[in-house]
Amino acid sequence: MVRQRLKHGPGGPLKSRNVFTHYDFVRVDRVQLAPQPARANTLLWFIPDFNIGSGGHQTIFRTIWHLERMGWESSIVIVSPTVHATAESARHDICEHFFPLQARVFIGFDGLPNSEFVIATGWQTAYPVRAVAGPVKKLYFVQDFEPSFYPTGTESVLADNTYHFGFFGITAGGWLARKLRAEYGMLTHPISFGVDHDLYRQRPRREPHIKRVFFYARPPTPRRAFEFGLLVLEAVSRRLPDTQFILAGWDVSDYHIPFPHLAAGVISPEELADVFSQCDAALVLSLTNLSLMPLEVMAAGCAVVSNRGDCVEWLLNDDVALLTDPTLEALSDALCHLLQDDAARQALCRRAQEFALHQHWKASAEAFEQGLLEARKLLSVVAEEAV
Repeated sequence: MVRQRLKHGPGGPLKSRNVFTHYDFVRVDRVQLAPQPARANTLLWFIPDFNIGSGGHQTIFRTIWHLERMGWESSIVIVSPTVHATAESARHDICEHFFPLQARVFIGFDGLPNSEFVIATGWQTAYPVRAVAGPVKKLYFVQDFEPSFYPTGTESVLADNTYHFGFFGITAGGWLARKLRAEYGMLTHPISFGVDHDLYRQRPRREPHIKRVFFYARPPTPRRAFEFGLLVLEAVSRRLPDTQFILAGWDVSDYHIPFPHLAAGVISPEELADVFSQCDAALVLSLTNLSLMPLEVMAAGCAVVSNRGDCVEWLLNDDVALLTDPTLEALSDALCHLLQDDAARQALCRRAQEFALHQHWKASAEAFEQGLLEARKLLSVVAEEAV
């Protein structure tokens, strides 16, 4: 009886859950690159597998695309593939749906080219980068503070551990650079965000007499505070019942939303850019690092309401966005103010649009290159001192 319970558990046979397969990337003990000497200006990017439309991957591939035009050669290795069975299918999706890269793509760790820099991206990729053997310079492209993505537990601890691996960090913004430097002792170099100005621009307004609010609605992304945002929108709707609301970012049809709204779901970037131009204000909440969306909203001529916090204010300020404490009352008051005071809203939009027009992805890639050059200098000194 005891043996039976030990084997199957108290309720009978159990469905097997393979923790060891799920976390296989943590247990990688050695990644061997090709024996040929690494050439200067070569980059080997370790990335998680991806779905079409992934914002974090969009930023990675965009950066690679710009760096290729600046003379840097990249290769990409997909860690723990779950979407793409072959390197060919992954490369097809990158070139078809993101950017037409020259980079070679690998799945698994066999046959990887020796490179001057090896770059971790998501926290899961930091473990195999740590395991790379040889005198390579190890970098970490950090786009958000990933331990906060999870409840306290296995993932949060494993993610947190990666900031102690001794990598040089290139970070999306100054908040992450300061945080990783102060709390983990990392060497860091911040870069900023850009805007695709061909896509995100002000378009003709249809039905300008109707007040509209956009909300970035992503229930599976807790740091974007979907439920909190609904409470804010409902409070605005009670005070200004003629306001229309547009929700985009996810299918929210199974949520009870007790005010008039359009649930646009997942839409194309072109459609999203047009939606921004049809709205007077947008509620974009960022409880960890700032989303790319506020700059895109500003470029389209729509006013941004967001929460205060160092994770937001490294880029946004009171001159270009209406920032408030993250309370129901403060955020709903801010939206109502913009909807009721046309002069204040229009002045904010003009300042914000001018600010957004000066944010370029090419400048972001140039800052990334400066991070590479800084890492080359600092990590070479560290290597010499270790000899």
